[in-house]
Amino acid sequence: MGAVYLIRHGQASFGKADYDQLSDTGMRQASRLGEALSLRLPHPDVVVCGGMLRHQQTAAKALAAMGLPPEWETDTRWNEFDHDEIIRVYEPRYANHAVLTADLARTLKPRRAFQDMFAKAVGRWIDGAHDDDYVEAWPTFCTRVKNASDELCGRLGRGRSAFVFTSGGVITSLAADLMKLGTRETMRLNWTIANASVSKLIFSDRGVYLSTLNEHAHFEGEHRELITYR
Repeated sequence: MGAVYLIRHGQASFGKADYDQLSDTGMRQASRLGEALSLRLPHPDVVVCGGMLRHQQTAAKALAAMGLPPEWETDTRWNEFDHDEIIRVYEPRYANHAVLTADLARTLKPRRAFQDMFAKAVGRWIDGAHDDDYVEAWPTFCTRVKNASDELCGRLGRGRSAFVFTSGGVITSLAADLMKLGTRETMRLNWTIANASVSKLIFSDRGVYLSTLNEHAHFEGEHRELITYR
């Protein structure tokens, strides 16, 4: 069998002008991840990154911790869904980021307020009743991700392994498909994928299977302060 290790990026920069970069915590998570991966698969056959900066920063820090060069293939099919569009369609006022920031600032807990709003926005996106409202509807996103996964497994072949640095929504869509989850279960799964966690697909000529999901034991114990989800 072959294996694909789906790696969620480290914590991004919530509340900053540019979300698509790792926070200081995200950098530390990526380095600790690399230390853990070096014990499991010190020389992956293929390394793939989505096209987002947070994917590539995670890969660079993790590979450096493994003693490997910062080299990978870039495939934008592993990119996260467009959270800006999903929020904008849910609440058109939030096309102006300053309005969103101001609304959140008026709450006692901006992170919790954002999460509550975002959960509703994502729920609308994946419920199937509003697909025409989006440039990339949930089924289109899932097809894009599945095609990337199937193609990678196909060219890896028997006994070879790959790291894929990607995002939580991508991992959720693949896991939900393989586990045949409904909308409610898919949403609940999406919120539990930890930053810099590892999920493992195994494959053979009989198909693709989910072997492990959301592994982040490398952050437990003395590194437990590195467990984050957003």
